[in-house]
Amino acid sequence: MGSGGRLHSCFLLESDSSRLLVDCGATGLLAMRRFGVDPASLGTIALTHLHGDHYTGLVYFLLEARHVSKRKEPLTIAGPPGVEARLMSTMELLYPGSAAIGYSFPLEFLELHAEVPAKLGDAVVTPFEVVHPSGAPSYGLRVELGGKVIAFSGDTEWTDALVALSRGADLFVCESQHYTPFPNHHLDYQTLQSKRGQLTCKRILLAHLGAQMLARAGELELECAEDGMKVVV
Repeated sequence: MGSGGRLHSCFLLESDSSRLLVDCGATGLLAMRRFGVDPASLGTIALTHLHGDHYTGLVYFLLEARHVSKRKEPLTIAGPPGVEARLMSTMELLYPGSAAIGYSFPLEFLELHAEVPAKLGDAVVTPFEVVHPSGAPSYGLRVELGGKVIAFSGDTEWTDALVALSRGADLFVCESQHYTPFPNHHLDYQTLQSKRGQLTCKRILLAHLGAQMLARAGELELECAEDGMKVVV
């Protein structure tokens, strides 16, 4: 909900040869402009789940590609089953008639299925189903790119799927909406810490921080993400 004025979920992975965007929330294009990322340089996008703070920025991304940058390069959008219908219906709701115009570049949608690896450019993305109602399966994503493994929890309450998802990962980007347990399908810091011994990832970066977490960010043992933060793994 933009706690602390923060941007929505949007992570750019970059290797020597490839880029992959993970999630593109409503403020995704704004974040790219703010931090000097050219949208036209992105050819592959993977979505954890189909909630507005994780995918609706693609409406503006596609409009920008069509009307501003005049994109010609192919674009692949991967996400849970139903991703194309959900995005196109959202686009039609926000800009009636826009979905029917078409695009001047090849646009492909790829449906991801739990524990089935998918090739996205140079990256291999493996989804793990997590616990977060969104009208379609919600996933954590395990991404192999440039010889590294980055895991994303997506939005979820605690589930043992997070153990397999993050196993041995160089970085685990894990949501921590709350500090104390709260029954709304999100993870909290105290529960995560109680399960820490089960996680074999090398590093944890907390994201999707709510007001409780932001108020305590300076005193936490685990690292907190910030808008525009760059992490080298």
